Amino acid sequence: MVYHSSFVDEEGMTKACGCPLLPLKSHIKGPAPASDQDRTDIVDEAITFFRANVFFRNFDIKSSADKLLIYLTLYINVALKRLEGCRTLAEGTKAIINLGLEKVPVPGEPGFPFPGLFPLPQSQKEAELLRNYLKQIREETSGRLLSVAYRPNGTPNKWWLAFAKRKFMNVIVP
Repeated sequence: MVYHSSFVDEEGMTKACGCPLLPLKSHIKGPAPASDQDRTDIVDEAITFFRANVFFRNFDIKSSADKLLIYLTLYINVALKRLEGCRTLAEGTKAIINLGLEKVPVPGEPGFPFPGLFPLPQSQKEAELLRNYLKQIREETSGRLLSVAYRPNGTPNKWWLAFAKRKFMNVIVP
């Protein structure tokens, strides 16, 4: 059974292209509202549920937060593929920083992994808001992923990096 996001209350939530701009426990600048450090956020859920959800080819969406969870699950898969050959935390950090510097596509642009998951932006302003949010959430996910993909001594955690070989929802990641 697929794990779904606990963020189902969408009342009063700002959205861009149907994607909720959920609060993050983050020090990275961006459009995401700040969350309490002791509360679970969408990035925590994505990392926690990743190793179970990556095995599924189908994902029934119960809330718009599930769409963001799908996006983050694929992003974690991409990040693990980049970390696969990195033997130290320093190498992994460099690979993740390079991944973070890549252009973030939004729905309707080439390279967006799930066409149809989010509606197309109605304006350039909405597209930029979503792009900035996805960039912020990707950077936050990358930082937290490094802490689970590598042990405290800086060596790779094979129980995480082994999942780089998985295809999530049959999406092939370059």
